[in-house]
Amino acid sequence: MPTLTLEHIRKTFDSFTAVENFSLQIRHGEFVSLLGPSGCGKTTTLRMVAGLERPTDGKIELGETTFADLANGVFMPPEKRNIGMVFQSYAIWPHKSVFDNIAYPLKIKKFAKNEIIERVHSALALVNLDGLADRMPNQLSGGQQQRVALARGLVMEPSILLLDEPLSNLDAKLRLKMRDEIKDLSKRIGVTMLYVTHDQSEAMALSDRIVVMNNGYILQVGTPAEVRQNPADAFVRDFIH
Repeated sequence: MPTLTLEHIRKTFDSFTAVENFSLQIRHGEFVSLLGPSGCGKTTTLRMVAGLERPTDGKIELGETTFADLANGVFMPPEKRNIGMVFQSYAIWPHKSVFDNIAYPLKIKKFAKNEIIERVHSALALVNLDGLADRMPNQLSGGQQQRVALARGLVMEPSILLLDEPLSNLDAKLRLKMRDEIKDLSKRIGVTMLYVTHDQSEAMALSDRIVVMNNGYILQVGTPAEVRQNPADAFVRDFIH
């Protein structure tokens, strides 16, 4: 199964360097969190994997497929990458039903009607929203809206699911519940997940490995236990504890 490889990724915005010398390999089925304070470069990194930002330098590959190789002028647009994404704001359309929100990427790709119906209902079952296909977003709770966003990210059966602070708009109790559901979902379906958060307890609970970032740099990569017990420096120690 393909490994996601980021090699010496750099991203600048005019004179500001958002990400510098970022190198990481993520195995198929692994749950990896990018953890760090606001502005540390984690969301920019996620958006480069998605193809929503073009790296200034470096290479991104999924197995034998090159997403970006700036030295050789290669940049694959996001719609060709088979990547699902769940945004912090959910980004679900208020005027579309649950079914139509989830079906949207399939319709854009011109899937057959029968396959769209089958895939949407499979995605609804994955996120425990059976029977809610005809509801409108304003008829859903915050947790249900988040599940719709998850289902839309999964409906294309992506190679990787990217999640950008997906729980930050939920209250504390619902955040814990959805955290458990995301962890369960990742184990059930085995899709590679790259998750952005500033919440160390969230990263600790969900991740196979954590990438701690600050000022655009990777400070440490390790399992939750490794990062907690052997922080690489004072910043990691203070941020984790």
